[in-house]
This record gives sequence, structure tokens and C-alpha cells, in this order.
Amino acid sequence: MENQYNYVTKLDVKFEHLQLIDVNKMVKENPHKWYNETLTKVNDSVVRLGIVEGEYHWHKHDNEDEFFIVLEGQLLIDLEGSTIELNPGQGTTITKGVMHRPRAPKKTVMLMVETDTIVPTGT
Repeated sequence: MENQYNYVTKLDVKFEHLQLIDVNKMVKENPHKWYNETLTKVNDSVVRLGIVEGEYHWHKHDNEDEFFIVLEGQLLIDLEGSTIELNPGQGTTITKGVMHRPRAPKKTVMLMVETDTIVPTGT
């Protein structure tokens, strides 16, 4: 899915249950600066791979929480009045309704866990 932002977002589930998911291979083959792909579905949630560099836009999710965990690089999540810094092995959950802006000062690889109904670009 392409939208009005310069982001590549793929919402279709790429891997069925019991299939091997090779994140390292996907990262190596990815040419995009801001890439988000749905890896698998777990009950009513999805696990998404984010390969990012630069800034996303300010947004919020009115009805869904969103979990981020960094695998490599650094993710900064700006909130109104503060910033959460995530380094490899660190994660956080952004509460529904909280305005936030993810940004990565260098190439960053992360996983996100969120409901399968969430709109990644927010409202």
C-alpha cells in the first residue's frame, strides 16, 4: 500500500503460521528508507517489521495500543513534551490516543505488535 507519505506499507500477511521468517534476509534485501511489512498474524494482532530511517509524521491511534521493539539501530518516539529513546533490545508500548512521532537518526530495524485493524498512518 502506498499512501500520501513517502512510506512503503504492506498490510497483507506475508507468512502463514509455521513458515520460517528470515528478518535478516528481508533487511538485507530492502531498498526503502521507510518500510513496514506485516509478517504474521497472532490471534487478533499482527507482527510487523519496520526498516526505517528518517522521520514519520505525528499521528495517533484512537482505539489501539502499539508496541515497538528495536532489533538494531535507534528509534526515537516523540511524544508531546518528551521523547522515548529505544536502542537494540528495548521496547515500549504507546497507549491508544497518544499523539506520537517515530523517527530514526540512522537505519533502524524494529518489530511492532498491534491489532490487525490498526491503520499504521494513524489519524
